[in-house]
Amino acid sequence: MAVQKPTTPKGTRDFSPEEMAKRNYIFNTIRSVYELYGFHCIETPAMEQLSTLMGKYGDEGDKLLFKILNSGDFLAPLSEEELLSRQSARLTGRLSEKGLRYDLTVPFARYVVMHRNDISFPFKRYQIQPVWRADRPQKGRYREFYQCDADVVGSDSLMNEVELLQIIDEVFSRFGVRISIKLNNRKILSGIAQILGQEEHLTEITVAIDKLDKIGLDKVNEELAGNGVPPQAIERLQPILGLQGDNAAKLEQLKRLLAASCDGLKGIEELEYIMDTLACTPLRSQLEIDLSLARGLNYYTGTIIEVKALDVVMGSIAGGGRYDNLTGVFGLPGVSGVGISFGADRIFDVLNQLDLYPASSLSHTQVLFANFGDKETRYCLPLIAALRQAGIRTELYPDAGKLKKQFSYADDHRIALMAIAGENEINEHKIQIKDMQTGRQESLASQQLVARVKELLSV
Repeated sequence: MAVQKPTTPKGTRDFSPEEMAKRNYIFNTIRSVYELYGFHCIETPAMEQLSTLMGKYGDEGDKLLFKILNSGDFLAPLSEEELLSRQSARLTGRLSEKGLRYDLTVPFARYVVMHRNDISFPFKRYQIQPVWRADRPQKGRYREFYQCDADVVGSDSLMNEVELLQIIDEVFSRFGVRISIKLNNRKILSGIAQILGQEEHLTEITVAIDKLDKIGLDKVNEELAGNGVPPQAIERLQPILGLQGDNAAKLEQLKRLLAASCDGLKGIEELEYIMDTLACTPLRSQLEIDLSLARGLNYYTGTIIEVKALDVVMGSIAGGGRYDNLTGVFGLPGVSGVGISFGADRIFDVLNQLDLYPASSLSHTQVLFANFGDKETRYCLPLIAALRQAGIRTELYPDAGKLKKQFSYADDHRIALMAIAGENEINEHKIQIKDMQTGRQESLASQQLVARVKELLSV
């Protein structure tokens, strides 16, 4: 019987040591910037109660939750009649009580509610962990992927939005990726629906205009009409979607167009504050007010943020916004929140396409000691320890064998230097160092090794 070839589930990936070095460069860069701004790390379980997750992401999000069957005989609570009904949606709650987390924001809201007596507000947390979505895999979209979130809860200040935008700018500047940061405000979207007299169609309007970049204005109008938005409202929407000029000009035009909406004017005021405050320390990245930015998640209540790379065709690589009402669903009303999330897997793909990983990020072994046997190994071990204590990545080839094989190992692993000690070197208290790129070899007194290796590696 043929053995079935092993595979990974669709939408998941293995990562080689070199790929993991690149991914750790991404995580460490983001982590260091978060900590620079005073954020503290937490972790939450991979799985949550379905009651925690369901209803927080809209109907489409609920469909994308990976649900976990109950342990043991999960069919036992069901009658024969229920099993034969094949009503999977209705039976899910009885077969499954847990699910894999869909994002890090809802579990964080649950964390805040559960630990509210131990938290000092405002609470600034970051979290770098995998999430899972039963989505259709495609370029830049996976079923298992990492998010790198930062959130502030317990503060209404728009300075939080300002600092989160500065964090985005700093992270991508460190990566060397040119980005466009798009901004909108949910209150402006509500104001648009109000002046159109279509408050009951707010969701349909926001979902449709969020697709403007992907499907174009005509298709957006068709979708609006198909969802029951009347022609006169669609016609009044066109000048708003077609706003031109810089950010200040767009805001001035919006003030006129949304003059009759208190919600809309409040959203404009919030965007003006963010833009004016950022002017004190201008971002290096493009910052654009984009009224088509709606992001379909139900919980945004204020600022909405989305980030796209300018030099690579890729979806959103970071995003976020304010979600003042989220903890209320867990019994803790009145706690405001705002956060961002970096899509580490998409950033990984972007940096690969643009070849932007610094050589230092790959963390290869720097020095390999050749192995000729027990006597030589005992001579080398104190030298290996001295290099490691000096912070130089060093390893000993594990098996005594032909030097050619050990050189091949060094080449395959991109190791810069080979250290060689045979009987002559032992007798003379010396060590041979070979530069694997140039082929140049030199003999050193053993006490010179650390200083000379540092010189060679710094060239």
